Amino acid sequence: MSALTGLLQFLRDVLSQPALLIGLMAFIGLVALRRPGHKILTGTLGPILGYLMLGAGADVIVASLDPLGKMIETGFHITGVVPNNEAIVSVAQKVLGVETMSILVTGLVFNLLIARFTKYKYVFLTGHHSFFMACLLSAVLKTSGMAGAELVLVGGFILGAWSAISPAIGQKSTLKVTDGDELAMGHFGSIGYYLSAWVGKFVGKPEESTEKVEIPEKWRFLRDTTISTALVMVIFYLIAAIAAGPAFVATLSGGTSAYLFAVMTALKFAIGVAVVYSGVRMILADLIPAFQGIATKIIPNAIPAVDCAVFFTYAPTAVIIGFVSSFVGGLIGMFILGALGGVLIIPGLVPHFFCGATAGIYGNATGGRKGAIVGAFVNGLAISFLPALLLPVLGQLGFENTTFGDADFGVLGILFGQAANLIGSFGVYLLAAVMLIALVIPNFVRTKSSALNNYEESM
Repeated sequence: MSALTGLLQFLRDVLSQPALLIGLMAFIGLVALRRPGHKILTGTLGPILGYLMLGAGADVIVASLDPLGKMIETGFHITGVVPNNEAIVSVAQKVLGVETMSILVTGLVFNLLIARFTKYKYVFLTGHHSFFMACLLSAVLKTSGMAGAELVLVGGFILGAWSAISPAIGQKSTLKVTDGDELAMGHFGSIGYYLSAWVGKFVGKPEESTEKVEIPEKWRFLRDTTISTALVMVIFYLIAAIAAGPAFVATLSGGTSAYLFAVMTALKFAIGVAVVYSGVRMILADLIPAFQGIATKIIPNAIPAVDCAVFFTYAPTAVIIGFVSSFVGGLIGMFILGALGGVLIIPGLVPHFFCGATAGIYGNATGGRKGAIVGAFVNGLAISFLPALLLPVLGQLGFENTTFGDADFGVLGILFGQAANLIGSFGVYLLAAVMLIALVIPNFVRTKSSALNNYEESM
């Protein structure tokens, strides 16, 4: 039994590393295409190194956002629950470690089987988000009374099914974002992004893109994404530092001048974003050609579903607009929850940056500048209310001072948790059956593409 546990632990570690998962998929694709050895080597290492670069940039961003969040909490006297996927998962692993990694492995197998035998041709490559969702499902299903093989099989099916269904739901919008590139959204904030795209259609025009803003010659330097990001974030950090006061900021800065610390941390944030962009370019340069091998030889017409940050290069200006708009929505959502007497959900800067930025990109694709602003704002409201509604169905994890932050975790957790509360495990099976029906029906219906929703609507 210990050997099996060790094997599952190893598999969980491998599959929760997106860089290795993407590299493995690229390797399989290149082998299937019978590329020469040196092409396989470089084509496999490229996506791995690109994703590690993306991760390094994300680490810089997260490290830079941490003091900003503390300054905002102190400066504006805010206390409550801060949604953070990494934090809640680290707590959960103390009591749900085996269940989580078992669901993770089972979910990946189901995802590949679904991609092979149904019209949901999406292979979910964001391994750490699969890990987070496996953790959520283990908590919710255990609270419903499931255990052992039943919990693992049901949780694995739900994870695998949603990994294939969620990219398909918004693929029409994703194709607008990527201008037809064969990519799909592989991130469990997807419901917020698709909601933003839907809202964008009603508030603006796609031709009025954030990337086409006319800027006078003397302000053309703002077209440099790194420069404009740095300037916006310097303002953010200075406001927060002034509100928190030099005495508190000194506890974060290690003795450095409070305002110099704020400026330097903002500039590091901008560098983190620049590193993310560079990593994304490395991933796309090698992953998409390599994936043709999987799409033609192993899983016909397979489409890679990748991390939300991969989409940042398609609309860099919308990234910053989306972050700011989502954060404002989060603040308003927090005040509304406070007025209603609910759990105070403090806007987590990490989910609001990554999810808000992506929501801005999707809103821009359908509604231009107005779509980016309003769509991301709606996303900000969603990731304030959903975590608050999720807390009661997490069982013992609901008593921790954090929760899952992204939209899909909230929606799936609430649906399956409330179904279990109302009618027990039968409610979970009922929703899983709905997923199964959704997977099977398109096989008997003629669609415009062999991969469900993988076509571009006429603009």
